[in-house]
Amino acid sequence: MHEQFNQIIEILGTISFAMSGSFAAMQKRLDPFGVLIIAFITSVGGGTVRDLLLDVPVFWMHDLWMCVLIFTTAIMAMIFKSIEKKFRVTLFIFDSFGLGLFTIIGLQKGLNANLHPLICITLGTITGCFGGIIRDILLNRIPLIFRREIYATACILGGSIYLILVKFTPLSYPLIQIATILLIVAIRTFAVRLQWQMPKFYDRGDDSFEA
Repeated sequence: MHEQFNQIIEILGTISFAMSGSFAAMQKRLDPFGVLIIAFITSVGGGTVRDLLLDVPVFWMHDLWMCVLIFTTAIMAMIFKSIEKKFRVTLFIFDSFGLGLFTIIGLQKGLNANLHPLICITLGTITGCFGGIIRDILLNRIPLIFRREIYATACILGGSIYLILVKFTPLSYPLIQIATILLIVAIRTFAVRLQWQMPKFYDRGDDSFEA
């Protein structure tokens, strides 16, 4: 039952990031092939890096169904692009849910490998963020994780709460996973609406050097 629920989370995360990548590509007016490529990279980027770090077979290379799901989602996004005009809002919604869903997958992979909790949180953050990083780089944008917005921080906070709930509460895994996903989405939403930002460090333009 637990394994089946993890599969559902992975499918929903894949759909969310495929939609996120598709809408981001359409914002940049890419052709259909470009939209498919960006959708694919956004969906598998984080999981690919995670599996390489874990030294296990890359998940999508042994699962044709996952590739079909990504491309089908991207095609559906292109079909319905004329209905949905608010690309920015739609991109944010799918990206936030993809972030939460894939963070849980990465965390669970780390727990299954009996890794240290800090490493599990790192894997969750990588799984959630790296697809978006690669997407933004290919679209010639500064990745969200490197901007002032709360992004990776949401994964870290959500992952920490997840591990605390797993270790110290009798709640079932599905309930903990759902609560953590919603928490990550909530952190992202409130961060944008209330303009929560991480501290900025930048050059003030003074080229002088003082010993």
